Amino acid sequence: MSKVEEFRALHRGRLPGDPLVLPGPWDAVSARVCVEAGFPALATPSAGVAASLGYEDGSTPAEEMFAAVARIVRAVDVPVSADIEGGYGLAPKELVERLLETGAVGCNLEDSGAGVLKDPREHADWLAEVRAAAGDRLFVNARVDTFIRGEADPDRAIERAALYVAAGADCVYPIGAPADVLPLLRSGIQGPVNVHGTLDGKGPSPTELGELGATRVTFGPGMQRWAERALRGMADELTRRW
Repeated sequence: MSKVEEFRALHRGRLPGDPLVLPGPWDAVSARVCVEAGFPALATPSAGVAASLGYEDGSTPAEEMFAAVARIVRAVDVPVSADIEGGYGLAPKELVERLLETGAVGCNLEDSGAGVLKDPREHADWLAEVRAAAGDRLFVNARVDTFIRGEADPDRAIERAALYVAAGADCVYPIGAPADVLPLLRSGIQGPVNVHGTLDGKGPSPTELGELGATRVTFGPGMQRWAERALRGMADELTRRW
């Protein structure tokens, strides 16, 4: 079984309360730590990688993002999916080729840019081109940005999700969806649903998100930001002792 086949298999047959939990490493060291902890696959966060490279979220040059993903892939022996934001303006064929060169088996692609939602049909057409270029070599996670862009109606997210699934997306990601609408989204979306989880203990646990309809749970840059806060605390303590 290839790594992309392994990754696809991890999404199948998930029982309620047992979603696929994908931690978000931002460099080779954090990736190794996640694998050593027992996670079967990883999903890089663009914001976390950007922070590790000294960039604001959304401003990482494509070359540096692909290089960072390649370093993470080389560091571990499990499947890695990469958040490549909106595709960096690359044509679908080039985008797929460059992503495959990193060794990643999947990608996360956003349907908004500069804070504005893209036309869903045009985006679906673009996703279809990505799927055609990739064939079965990539697992495509299509992010649906309606909730984080001020559109609270779940039907709008379901409409976009349907277009993206029809275009060939393997999974859809209604980022920012409130927990109480997840059952409605689950009932209206065909295929796997990615849900954003939290690490502060204030939101639903991955198990609870799975019971509400999540097929898989990711955390964006949550792990990197927790690590940054911990490092700040250690640096402050060192300063006091010094």
